[in-house]
Amino acid sequence: MAETVKRKAKSEKRIEGLAARLARIRVPLGFLCAGAVLYLARPTPRSLAIGGGIALVGEVMRIWAAGHLEKGREVTQSGPYRITRHPLYVGSAIIALGAAIASARVSAMVAIAAYMTATIVSAIRHEEAGMRASFGDQYDAYAQSRAMPVERPFSLARAMKNKEHKAVAGLAAVAAILAAKAYFYP
Repeated sequence: MAETVKRKAKSEKRIEGLAARLARIRVPLGFLCAGAVLYLARPTPRSLAIGGGIALVGEVMRIWAAGHLEKGREVTQSGPYRITRHPLYVGSAIIALGAAIASARVSAMVAIAAYMTATIVSAIRHEEAGMRASFGDQYDAYAQSRAMPVERPFSLARAMKNKEHKAVAGLAAVAAILAAKAYFYP
C-alpha cells in the first residue's frame, strides 16, 4: 500500500511538471496553432459571421474578467470571478469555439480543440497550484465557494493593465485574415 501511495505521488508530480511546462509555452504554441489554423481554414461569409459573433462574446468575457483582476495581488472575487474561478479561460474557450466555427474546416477545428484542451487544463492546474502557494486558505475558501464575494466595479484601466488590448488586437488580426480568405480566396 505504501508503494502505491509513492507511485501515485510520483505520477502526480510528473503531471504537475508537465502542466507547468505546457503553461509556460502555451503562448508560443498558440501562435503555432493559429498559423496552422489560418492555413487550414476555408471560411465562408456565413461561418465568419457565426464564428465571429461567438468569438466576440468570448472577448467580452475576457475584457470583463481583466477589468476585475488584480493578478498576483489578491484572490479576485468580483465580476465574473463570482461565477467561475477561471473567466479568462472561459472567454478564451468561447473565442476558440468561434474561431473553429469561422474556420469551416474540421482539421482546423481538431487543431483548436487539441491545443485548447492541452493548454487550458495545464494552465489551470499550474495557476491553481500557484494561487494555493501564494494565498493558501484564502484561495481554498474561494475555490470551495465559502468566501464572500467582493464588490468592485469594472475598470477599463485595469483591463488595459492586464494587457487585454493585446488579445483584442490578436482577435482582430485573425478575423481580418479569415475575412480576407473568405472574400478573396474562396
